[in-house]
Amino acid sequence: MLYLYDVWVNWFEGEKEGYNVCEYHEWRKSDQIEILEQIPVIFVQEDLYRVIENSLNQLPSQLLELIHKRAYIRKGHRRSEIEYACIVSDGRGIIAIDTSGSQIPIKKSRLIPRQEQQVFELSRKSKVRKFNFTPYDEEEQSLVFMDHSLIYGLTRRERQLKKILMIGMEQLKSTDNLNEIIYWLTEWDYEKVSTISKEMGCQQIWEILFDEIKDGWSEAHEEFCSKLVKGNRFLESCWELEYTQCKNKSY
Repeated sequence: MLYLYDVWVNWFEGEKEGYNVCEYHEWRKSDQIEILEQIPVIFVQEDLYRVIENSLNQLPSQLLELIHKRAYIRKGHRRSEIEYACIVSDGRGIIAIDTSGSQIPIKKSRLIPRQEQQVFELSRKSKVRKFNFTPYDEEEQSLVFMDHSLIYGLTRRERQLKKILMIGMEQLKSTDNLNEIIYWLTEWDYEKVSTISKEMGCQQIWEILFDEIKDGWSEAHEEFCSKLVKGNRFLESCWELEYTQCKNKSY
């Protein structure tokens, strides 16, 4: 069994998509960093790595048995076992996981560059372990879980704001209110309203708006999102929190 010691982790909890597990350069001073005294390193096949990184599927039972109580965290003078935690890699991607006592990777973290390099060095002299696992669950996707192409190149702040925008868009869709959807299309691009016809329903017009805003992130997206969330207490609080957090410099 291979191990890494004194490992810095910044846990992102309940994140299905790997792009929401921020790389080291996007960590913030407000994040809660932990140092694991010891954690096993497991090299797995590429398809299993993708499942672990980009889903909350149950981990293979053989993997759970292998890592059971092999990781430790020290707080003060107390050294505690972690039920199921490890670093997994396919030789290219690297992610640390902690199941919080369950069988799914509830907590995920990237590593600091120096420790990533240590894992890459270990990969050169280590064999990939083969595990049986459940294929990726292609369940119906929420807009919150955006396709990777829609967030490629965005910063942590932009990804979070876009996530808020997508929640707002889902809620707009659920209203099934034609006038409201047309209003928001007008807010985005007044000229686009001239392209719609009387025969179009809510779904079609909403899709026109979604196709307009789904790519990238700009000042126009930010302004539109700030208007869309007004009056929604939950989304407004998320928006304000992200503005507060982004003032904290990254590590």
